[in-house]
Parts: sequence; C-alpha cells; structure tokens
Amino acid sequence: MLKALSKKEKEKLDSVADMRHAPKKQVLYFPTESSSNIYMLKAGKVKISRISPDGKEIILAILGPGEVFGELGITGKQEREEIAEVTDDAIICVVGLEDLQRMMKDNPKFNTEILKLIGFRLKRIQSRLESLIFKTAEQRIRSLIKELAEEHGRIIAGDENQREVRLGLTHDEMAKLTATSRQTVTTQLNELEKNNLIKYDRKRVYVKDLRLL
Repeated sequence: MLKALSKKEKEKLDSVADMRHAPKKQVLYFPTESSSNIYMLKAGKVKISRISPDGKEIILAILGPGEVFGELGITGKQEREEIAEVTDDAIICVVGLEDLQRMMKDNPKFNTEILKLIGFRLKRIQSRLESLIFKTAEQRIRSLIKELAEEHGRIIAGDENQREVRLGLTHDEMAKLTATSRQTVTTQLNELEKNNLIKYDRKRVYVKDLRLL
C-alpha cells in the first residue's frame, strides 16, 4: 500500500502519524468507539474479535507485522464494531482518518491500493463465513492453516509450497478462529503432524506442502 506513495508523501504521512508502543493485553479500541483512526502494525500481534450476545469471544483475525486494521472508517462507518487487542507487545503507527482521506484524494494510486485492501478484507470475511457454513470442523482448521501460511508464511528453501508461520497462535485462539473446540484443534493438529503435513509448536507452524492441505 505504501509503495504507492512518493518519498515526499511518505514523509508527510510520517509527520501526521503517531508511533506507539503497545504492551500485551492492551485494548486499542472497543465496539461503539469512533472510527477516527487507521492502524498500521509494524511489530507484534493484534487480535480482532467480537463478543456474542451470550458472552462468547469470536476471533475474526490475528494480525501480524505489515497489516493495516481499523480501515472501515474509510467506508463511512462512524463506530467500531470489533475489539482490537494486542496479544504480543506491538509497535503501531496510528494515522487520523481525515489525514489519510486527504492523501487518498491527492494520490489516485494510493486511493486504489486502500480500496483494494478493503476489498481483500471483505473477501476474506466472506470466505471465513462460507467455511463456517459449508465445511466440517477438520476442514476449517486445515483451511485456517493454509490461509495463515499463504498470508503470513515465510517461503522455505525457495519452494512456494513450503511455508513457516510464526504468529504464535494458541490452540484456544485457533479454536475461536474456526468456531471449533480446543480439543478438536489439538486432535487435528496432531493428525496433520502424524501424516507429515505440518510441524507445529507454540511458536510456529511449518507447512510442508500447501497443496496437500
């Protein structure tokens, strides 16, 4: 997204941005708060979630370095609908919505990149909903691992199908991302490891061949 900006525009963005260090468990925003800022995650991990009427947490996304969030204010949403919580000490760049909108107006290419980002997010949410409706619990867990590997995975040995993901997801977080139980996640990860498709520990998931997931 930032590649669409010239050096001068990047300097301008830097001058209006607020760089923050956010410790683990800090909540960046709650539902109903004003959508007046856009966030860019430079380091760490952030969880985007909602709380159901019966008090259950539903995780919509786990974000890693390089991701943008809180962007729906651009579409006219005046209030947040989710909770954004830091789950691993983070460095976050915060930009005011009005400042970003001015830059979008002045740079059509940057405007296009922002709209592409929003479109990608909506497509990912639609894909997640389809997965919840049409796939079994085991298939949802496989799909999540594949999605994380494609979006966040580091390519191993020059092979596009070998990826290492270092988001440090817990079994509980994976369960909340796939609407399954912690036990189901544990069982499925063990099964995938037994079949030599992945290697998993608390810090990483190593996918040996994306095509087999």
